Amino acid sequence: MKKCCLVVLMLSAVAGMAMPIASSARALVPSEIQQLIGVDYRSLKDSPTAQKLKDQVLPQDLKDFEASLKGVGIDTENDVDQLNFISFRTPKVGIQTVCVAQGSFSAKAVLKKLKLKKISATKYGTTLVYPMSNGYVMTFLDDNTLAFGMEASLHSALDTRDGKRESLDSNPTMANQMSAVDAAPVWSILDQQGTQAMVHSFLGDAAKIADYESVKKRILASRYSMSFQNGIAFDLNVQTSDSMTAGTLSSVAKAGILFKKMNATSAEKAAFDAASVDSDGSNLQMHFKSDDQKFQALMQTPLFAAISH
Repeated sequence: MKKCCLVVLMLSAVAGMAMPIASSARALVPSEIQQLIGVDYRSLKDSPTAQKLKDQVLPQDLKDFEASLKGVGIDTENDVDQLNFISFRTPKVGIQTVCVAQGSFSAKAVLKKLKLKKISATKYGTTLVYPMSNGYVMTFLDDNTLAFGMEASLHSALDTRDGKRESLDSNPTMANQMSAVDAAPVWSILDQQGTQAMVHSFLGDAAKIADYESVKKRILASRYSMSFQNGIAFDLNVQTSDSMTAGTLSSVAKAGILFKKMNATSAEKAAFDAASVDSDGSNLQMHFKSDDQKFQALMQTPLFAAISH
């Protein structure tokens, strides 16, 4: 996906504890994971801010995923509890993406509707794969869990599940990132290349005048979580190779915030004032907290457009 994972993190609100990623979904994740996102759809209904964010910044890829689910009789607003978006790198094709939906729908009911529409399955190995709209295909991992994506992407994920390619468990850096956040209602992990691009995007012009290039190669991975309970809280943790790198990156990030504040709007300045940046061992940590009104004002600013696209 070309959108920054921060966009997707902003699509959900906290409604108690979310379900951790299903074992059937985890089994699809290749070791070459670029990004893995968990979204608790049940809580979308409880936050006007989350709904505004969804309408404003939902990437086209995710809109297509939602439309495809509706095409097989699954309503994301009522039938889906959790979505996981799995993006992974492949040498020949580039980035591939698979989505896994869990919810109150059942395989039996969906397959009955497909049969009435005379939609039949093809086999990939021993797995039944069904066509969807927008060029996607799907398969059921169990009665309440559905995996879907472009055919080549889904085949790659199924190969991982079936032991034909290495899985997430062979990538300890990303597996550890996920174990730190996957019990949260909204979470995401991002690999080294994706994290480097994300940090550079946030720093903007400050990256040109600060010491970013000297620490870039020592940025390893990142994880995110976001909550809309009692306002908006966003937490970012960037893993680096050592404490000196984390401290330097923290200083660069603080300089970037000061640099951006020079020409910021009042809404942007309020957002910067609500953000804190520090380092803890080999990790850079950023925390942002604001009320709904201020955050909705921030959504209308050029700054928000820059970090959400």
